[in-house]
Amino acid sequence: MSLSRFNALQAIENRPDPIYFEDEGAAPAIASYFGENVFGEEAMKKYLSESAYISVKASIQSGQKLSKEVADVIANGMREWAQEKGCTHFAHWFQPLTGKTAEKHDSFFTMTHDGRVIEEFTGGALVQQEPDGSSFPSGGMRSTFEARGYTVWDPSSPAFIMESGDGKTLCVPTIFVTYSGEAQDYKLPLLRSQSFLDKAAIPVCQYFDKDVNKVTATLGWEQEYFLVDEALFNARPDLTMTGRTLVGRPAAKNQQLEDHYFGSIPERVYAYMRDLETECHKLGIPVRTRHNEVAPAQYEVAPIFEEINVAVDHNQLLMDVMERVSRRHKLRVLLHEKPFAGINGSGKHNNWSMGTNTGTNLLSPGKDPAKNLRFLTFFVNTIMSVYKYADILRSSIAHAGNDHRLGANEAPPAIISVFIGDALSKLLNQIANGKKTDDAAVKRAIDLISKLPNLELDNTDRNRTSPFAFTGNKFEIRAVGSSQNCAGPMTVMNTMMGLQLIDFKNDVEKHLAKGLEQEEAILMVLKNYIRKSRAIIFEGNNYSDEWKAEAKERGLNNFANTPEALDVLDTKLAAEFFGRSGVMNTKELDAFYNVQLHNYVTKLNIEASALAELVTSQVIPAVLRQQTELAQNIAALNAIGLEKSTTLQKETLKEIITQLEAIQESLASLNKQLDKAHHTENVRDEAEVLCKKVKPQMETLRDAVDALEGIVDDQYWPLVKYREILRVH
Repeated sequence: MSLSRFNALQAIENRPDPIYFEDEGAAPAIASYFGENVFGEEAMKKYLSESAYISVKASIQSGQKLSKEVADVIANGMREWAQEKGCTHFAHWFQPLTGKTAEKHDSFFTMTHDGRVIEEFTGGALVQQEPDGSSFPSGGMRSTFEARGYTVWDPSSPAFIMESGDGKTLCVPTIFVTYSGEAQDYKLPLLRSQSFLDKAAIPVCQYFDKDVNKVTATLGWEQEYFLVDEALFNARPDLTMTGRTLVGRPAAKNQQLEDHYFGSIPERVYAYMRDLETECHKLGIPVRTRHNEVAPAQYEVAPIFEEINVAVDHNQLLMDVMERVSRRHKLRVLLHEKPFAGINGSGKHNNWSMGTNTGTNLLSPGKDPAKNLRFLTFFVNTIMSVYKYADILRSSIAHAGNDHRLGANEAPPAIISVFIGDALSKLLNQIANGKKTDDAAVKRAIDLISKLPNLELDNTDRNRTSPFAFTGNKFEIRAVGSSQNCAGPMTVMNTMMGLQLIDFKNDVEKHLAKGLEQEEAILMVLKNYIRKSRAIIFEGNNYSDEWKAEAKERGLNNFANTPEALDVLDTKLAAEFFGRSGVMNTKELDAFYNVQLHNYVTKLNIEASALAELVTSQVIPAVLRQQTELAQNIAALNAIGLEKSTTLQKETLKEIITQLEAIQESLASLNKQLDKAHHTENVRDEAEVLCKKVKPQMETLRDAVDALEGIVDDQYWPLVKYREILRVH
């Protein structure tokens, strides 16, 4: 009998009722505690002098540098606020290229030169620190012996208090750079892209509204995840090592009935969700939506839209909080894109838009016909930017986990296309098909736009198969992986839109120089863009084989795996894309490419090694027990002259032997290909072998193991089964 599996199941049977981590009585109103652990507006006004508060706001809004004296005042105010809430330490919180967050804790406690003990937090400690950077991914930008890395305060994202058990730590969001100032994280390129988009968008906005002097990208993410019992999680070595099940036979009932989607939330999960939301609201993360997703044991949480840098920080923080809270409830969160075969994986839909200082959503048509040309301008330019830079957008969502999900029956394909809905498709076609553009044509186009229903009221249907879809007042980038840092694809989104708006402004100015009226010039440029970008617009089923063939005819690339998608970062297109915008220099881009490639290689090596060990040490011994039992049963029946009664046993034994031989062959091939991968000349060649040779062998090995799971006596099978891990709460 498999002790670990059945002990895990027994542990669940003995679980107490769900625990609700809140005071007795009615739950308090969210507004009464929202942001209580954030050094936001109220805290700054209370703990900072007026001049320091004004300086911080100026730094947030315009990037104005803070003097040492002001930094000292801010740091002291932060410390007083944090200590009143029970903090003993502070940490620079940053986002290295590992994909996770990092933090180094230091105590407020220190000693003076004369031996006195004091509590302090200086402006210098707030603004910059020097953690050991030697073990963070550098992509070759820093030698092993060059340990220096610097974290630098980002005032635009508020400091917060992280609670862990009885401990509380003041966390200061920071960027992470090398000794010479190159980006070594996700945040700095994102901030650069936001600044670049702002500068590019303002002149275009001022065609329509001279009062616009600030444009900010906004983001609303939708975080999908699986939630499984901690005991069952710990009984699956593949889950603990890789975040996904490397073997596992689909259960007879998984998601076929579609009864889990938006269904009643299990009580234990509901308790977890309530606890998670409370922790999020205390941290100022405006989560608002919770529901069951399509697959069993799969759920989703989503917030209200925020400024893009803060939204990214909040999503990274959320993933950390999700893990902390799940342990309280003896649960584990799975953020891998495809933790279970045969059912839906998890994504992180990124809803992107742009807003102005005047309160306008630039991707919202609104109800005022006079302003619809502005909407059309930003709408068409977004599509044009995707048309130009689809391959770079695809590279931003490329990683090992997403390869299992993209193109499957629940996720967008690896081919980037844009869905805009029938109404807007007809509108763009009518504008593009006009034989000429003159004053009358401009008026007809604006009149056409004004007759559309308010697009904020669901005038576009949802296309779940599209990787990039317009959904009324925003574009939804649906191909982002659930474990990913949103900053990667959002940096690309901001950058490609900024580049496109610069090109648009230049094209319009050329027509204005010829004496055309502004509206006429804008429509002429937009008409040209609509015609050029038609190839990227697709309204049909992105999952179909017909679309793959059609996309190829349209000239759209289909990068089916991560190495192919990442190769785009090593092209002239990418160098010009990031260089022209200033988002990443050549050295930073090369490092980023190498880090992403190395992450892919490392994850596949871990998965292959974990699978080989799992099969060798757990699956094969269990199967051999079954084989021995069958052989003994056949021999016993033969001994008493009942050979005719052994047909079933012999057929079963034959099938077991066949699958064991397949396992033996697959293991030998897997080890051979792994050895080949480890002896390649460079990491790109290693990635190629792992992708094209090792992964297929892993699938072949899995097929044999999964076949045996359906044959071997349930009491012998060592691994928690899908029917248990996905259904037992």
